[in-house]
Amino acid sequence: MGIIPSMKAPKQTCLRCRRESGEISEALRLCIQCIRGHFQEVLPRIEKAHRAARTPFDLPLKPPKDPHGAPCAICFNECLIPEGGEGYCGLRRNRGGVLVGVNSEQGNLGWYYDSLPTNCVADWVCPGGSDSGYPRFSYAKGPEYGYKNLAVFYQACSFNCLFCQNWTFRHRIHQEESISAAKLAQFADEQTSCICFFGGDPTPQLPHSLEASRIALERCRGRILRICWETNGSMNPSLLEGMAEIAFESGGCIKFDLKAWSEPVHFALCGVSNRRTMENFKHLGRWVNKRPDPPFLAASTLLVPGYIDEDEIRGISGFIASVSPEIPYALLAFHPQFHFVDLPTTSRSHAMRCKEIAEGVGLKRVRIGNAHLLR
Repeated sequence: MGIIPSMKAPKQTCLRCRRESGEISEALRLCIQCIRGHFQEVLPRIEKAHRAARTPFDLPLKPPKDPHGAPCAICFNECLIPEGGEGYCGLRRNRGGVLVGVNSEQGNLGWYYDSLPTNCVADWVCPGGSDSGYPRFSYAKGPEYGYKNLAVFYQACSFNCLFCQNWTFRHRIHQEESISAAKLAQFADEQTSCICFFGGDPTPQLPHSLEASRIALERCRGRILRICWETNGSMNPSLLEGMAEIAFESGGCIKFDLKAWSEPVHFALCGVSNRRTMENFKHLGRWVNKRPDPPFLAASTLLVPGYIDEDEIRGISGFIASVSPEIPYALLAFHPQFHFVDLPTTSRSHAMRCKEIAEGVGLKRVRIGNAHLLR
């Protein structure tokens, strides 16, 4: 497993079509054309790559489906965890037919304060970093200088992204320490104007973030405290509804990372399907026009060289526009990480072309993020 990006991407050969490119990762050794067009044929190689990414962290290689196992319905994986085993995210274990581990009261996470405006995916449209939401949801008509964000990093994920930008959280999935929802809520002090749950991903621990949010909002009743989530969107729809209500009422934003359009490409990159993510994003669309300012829903996509091409962006952008052309969309420059350490950063020409495509299908607010990484 590589962790230090190389200065120059070496060429790799696709195992199926023998095409050579500096935008084929050694971890997969498959090009996007073969993934999209010959998925079943190359699936064994994809599964091998994901096994290699999970084995060092002692995580289940696939979502367990023991017919006699204890069910977990928190996310799309819907694990059936065998006796003595654990779920795909590594957080919940079956002990005597009962799931133990994290719950609504105890969470596996880290937290810190981040001065506003911060580098949030939606900072360019949210009350903390822009002129939106004032005065109901923001202390300033413009960036909230002098205030801070309570950043909550959940140390687990329902996906297995080979390009994970925060992959080191995997070392802490099996830690014994936890933080209660009540204690976490206490960290929202008088200078905290927003809480953002991210990770990893907050999905496997959504009951905890929902409980912490409710407690924090009650403690801070009568003043501004926005609640936001940055997520892969794979949660149970019933939990999604709870998130939507809290974010909507508090002036917060739900940020979906739409990692790929094609299901085969998504499976190759992330180890699981994107069906639930797309369904949940579409479901949230009914909230968008109810509170246009500040934006309720935002989306982002990491422009992984060689794998998130123009066709992927065209599909994602068209989908977002079909939900609402007003939804802000950030195209993020890629930095080599985890098992895609051998890929280059995103090219400026590719990022600009993707922005043109997104705007061309009707999206009104498109931005290139992490532009300093572009080559």
